[in-house]
Amino acid sequence: MLKLPYELWIGARYAGMARLRGRRGGRDRFVSFVAATSMAGIALGVAALIVVLSVMNGFQKEVRDRMLSVLPHVELYVPGTDPETVLGKWTELADAARQSPSVLAAAPFVAAQGMLMRGQAMRGVQVRGIDPAAERAVSDVGKQMVTGALAELKPGAFGVVLGQELADILKVRIGDTVMMLAPQANISPVGFSPRMRQLTLVGTFRSGHYEYDSSLVFVDATDAARVFRDSGTAGVRLRVNDMYRAPEIALSLAPLLPPRVLVADWSRNNRTWFAAVQTEKRMMFLILALIVAVAAFNLLSSLVMAVKDKQSDIAILRSFGSTPGEIARIFLVQGALIGVVGTLLGVAGGIAIAYNIDVLLPAIERLVGVQFLPREVYFISELPSDPRVDDIVTIGLTSLLMSLLATLYPSWRASRLQPAQVLRHD
Repeated sequence: MLKLPYELWIGARYAGMARLRGRRGGRDRFVSFVAATSMAGIALGVAALIVVLSVMNGFQKEVRDRMLSVLPHVELYVPGTDPETVLGKWTELADAARQSPSVLAAAPFVAAQGMLMRGQAMRGVQVRGIDPAAERAVSDVGKQMVTGALAELKPGAFGVVLGQELADILKVRIGDTVMMLAPQANISPVGFSPRMRQLTLVGTFRSGHYEYDSSLVFVDATDAARVFRDSGTAGVRLRVNDMYRAPEIALSLAPLLPPRVLVADWSRNNRTWFAAVQTEKRMMFLILALIVAVAAFNLLSSLVMAVKDKQSDIAILRSFGSTPGEIARIFLVQGALIGVVGTLLGVAGGIAIAYNIDVLLPAIERLVGVQFLPREVYFISELPSDPRVDDIVTIGLTSLLMSLLATLYPSWRASRLQPAQVLRHD
């Protein structure tokens, strides 16, 4: 039969103080209370870390997916060239890109900045000229239509598809007209005149990303090239077989393309936003880890008090032949058990909340009557969650490491006690 070392048994018995089982009066109960709060603090800190990092992961994933439902995985464009010229050769660029087996589909585009006017309302917008037939292969805009259809964008008809939020701001519906202003002006004998074009609303879309739903408009590519012939940029949008490898695929495309053609992937076009999210995630980890650190300090103080309270027991064990190392291991076991139990409770609680936050948050919003994520302020209006195993493991190991470090000093102090001096004062 396997016999456990006695220091494990005694350490586990002392760790039972965290369950408020002190029996010798107020001092034991107070030590038990401090140990219990240490365990609760560790659990709270671990749970908070798991929930916050899961929400930040979910937020990043949700925004990225909604971005990529509208934006391309990879863009090929020719700066400083007339958009109409580039559109006339877009199939050549697409064929060159398709030499890579990673490229699944291609479609032409014209990108420009403009201004939309309707009555007294005016709004700056991002204009995307597209080929409706080819666009469905590289984006999900066709599936996100609320009213109308992308097929209504026909060359020469000067139709426009607006984000639903933008349509609501301008107060327009299908069949209404809006005025589009280009940044450049027309030059005539009488001077400069703004370049304007009347567009007819043929549809609205909703991507779920407020920034795009309130500022992105689609027109036919040839119409966009005519209006923005001096300020637009034309090229080819690509969809690849693995959006996470888009930067790598973009680099591999460069040797296949003609001179002066530039390549940009979705992560490069939005690198500032993604870099900011990663920085925030790291900072939140460090800030919330302080909760676990405070709990670890509480654990340290509870163990110091436990060593003080158990001096007589330590002296008796030393008199029976226990070595300083065995005494130290007793309190290492006690502190480690408190840290392990607190960490496990925190991991279980954090995972439970992270996987059910889509139910808990709406319930809290209904209870207090407040919307925590208004669409006008945040990219998305729901709180997503994406718990990741690597984050959970990192948080758990960090908590265990802090707990173990907190036990070193009290254990060392216990091992240094001299039994003769302790028993002389008892």
